[in-house]
Amino acid sequence: MQTLIITITVSNNNNIAPPGRQCVFLRPIHWEVKFMTYLISAGILLAFALVAFCVIKWWNLEVVGVTPVPLFTFIAILFTSGLDVGLIMFPLAWDFPLYADVENNPAYGFTNPLALEFGFWGFLIWGFYFLTTFYFCVIEPRVKFFEIPVVKWINNIVIIGTCAFTGALFLIYLPYYATFMGDGETVIPAFYVITFLVILFAAFSSTDIKYVRILSLGSTGLFMVLILGMWAYSGMGLGEFAGTAGNIGGYFSNIHKFVLPLTDYHEFYLFWWFAWSIMIGQFTSRFVGGLKTWQVLAALLIFPSIPLGVWFSVLYYYHLNEIPTTLFINVSMMVVGVVFVINSFDSLIRLYTDNLNLTTKRFGKLPYVLGNAVVLFALTVAFQSQWLQIQWIGAVVIGLYVSCLIYIFAVKRNEVMAIEASPDENDLDFSKIEAVH
Repeated sequence: MQTLIITITVSNNNNIAPPGRQCVFLRPIHWEVKFMTYLISAGILLAFALVAFCVIKWWNLEVVGVTPVPLFTFIAILFTSGLDVGLIMFPLAWDFPLYADVENNPAYGFTNPLALEFGFWGFLIWGFYFLTTFYFCVIEPRVKFFEIPVVKWINNIVIIGTCAFTGALFLIYLPYYATFMGDGETVIPAFYVITFLVILFAAFSSTDIKYVRILSLGSTGLFMVLILGMWAYSGMGLGEFAGTAGNIGGYFSNIHKFVLPLTDYHEFYLFWWFAWSIMIGQFTSRFVGGLKTWQVLAALLIFPSIPLGVWFSVLYYYHLNEIPTTLFINVSMMVVGVVFVINSFDSLIRLYTDNLNLTTKRFGKLPYVLGNAVVLFALTVAFQSQWLQIQWIGAVVIGLYVSCLIYIFAVKRNEVMAIEASPDENDLDFSKIEAVH
């Protein structure tokens, strides 16, 4: 199979991205490109149609997970589990220069780079997470599609693969932030060590669910501190912030253009979101704390988008004014990125080890931690070397969506249409999480 490496030259005003840097993914060419585009387009339209159906059908149903938590904790878990290091490392180093270069990328010319960045990460796209969260909380306990052996194995391969892709992104982009350790571009041996230690720590934290709340609230707090610190360093006043953030309006006035792929890069993002969606739904569905169906959708669309909008606005101000980032800022961004990676790995490791019964109770804590760390690090290196691609994982997830829908229509249609409440065993008891390990 032939492949096309997508390359772009970016400026180095922010002391993060070296010029002429390669993108982190490969694209198949000729007929395979069209097939993947058609596949992701069909998957997106199907997902949004299912979102509309679920909200209309079960508008006022109270959604309760197996270990419900208060709203703020739920949003913190969702935000930090549903996003990864790309949120910290992509905008300044890659995205803003790419979107601003409309001469070479005319598809982005219909709005400004901030609106594009927000559209790639915020608001509408979180509907994917609503769909899977609602499904695994309310529908899957009656359907049990993901307990079918072959589906269970495919699902866990997806989880493990996407988990490793998160590590690969961290490893690839680490040199551009940890410039004090290398030449700002090359992945040196020390970065492999750092990545392994991050995965090792995440494997340890996944041994007890109490760490989920600590990590989620802690990383949310660190992210807010990073935003405020970079805001203060930039010298941006409230008026300048409001003026910069106003560019996000370009997203809402063109929201329909973000539904289907704009470019290969946007398509890459959409496959990435699909790959994440099915696992994040499985994980976060545990923590929904009694919201109505429409409130779950509103919470997922609105609450994560607010800090995203603020963060991107601050970074866009840096981009517009060519403000160089200091060593301290780069290190701070790297630290927050590390915490985000740990959070993502923690939730996903817990998910697939529970699904496959690869627990500490069965193997002991040390074999559990080391085994997960070694396997995930090996897969991380595989993604980093382009041996694996996230588009393949996203395509498999779309296949799972379609297969699940066919299974429901063929076997469980009456049971699903008769659903009027969350499973009886899911009590709205916020103290449950204290007793779970």
